[in-house]
Amino acid sequence: MTRGRFVVFEGIDACGKSTQARRVALARGARFVFEPGDTELGAQLRGWLLDATTPMAPTTEALMMLTDRSHHVSTVIEPTLERGANVVADRFFASTLAYQGYGRGVDLADLEAATELAIGTCRPDLTVLIDIDVDTANERRARDAKDRFESADAAFHDRVREGYLEMAARDHAHWFVIDGRAGFEEVAAVIDERLDTLDW
Repeated sequence: MTRGRFVVFEGIDACGKSTQARRVALARGARFVFEPGDTELGAQLRGWLLDATTPMAPTTEALMMLTDRSHHVSTVIEPTLERGANVVADRFFASTLAYQGYGRGVDLADLEAATELAIGTCRPDLTVLIDIDVDTANERRARDAKDRFESADAAFHDRVREGYLEMAARDHAHWFVIDGRAGFEEVAAVIDERLDTLDW
């Protein structure tokens, strides 16, 4: 049986990735998944991770994200791909490198090693990065002071964005960067054109 395709959408908060990921999954008959929180265990972890009222060291934050991802891969993503079904994800391992590595300052080499342990050989066929600047993101959303990530300052989100762009620049074969400032339909058309090259 042919293994399913695995496409991941990444970007800073309010870039539009979740909406596009759901649209693509529905249009192409793929399974939509998201991180963190797409399993029963993950939902509990998500509650702790997003709660800005609970102090958490950056390394603890990273390890909780990787715990969710390891469980998600073994119970949802890999079994779906092995059945030959396609998967579209709203965030995957690049989020941890961007947010906890570039954003929080956790050592990138350590994070990459921990990621290897968490996800094994499970890698996206394509990561779609919807890129917007932090000012545009702030215009699109009301920041939630109770959310650990949304409440972070602009400098943090700038570091996250730069981290994404650096990762994309190092791997053109598996990353596709789109200017997310364009309208929904324009962004969707560019995404669909690129996905058509995956033959799925």
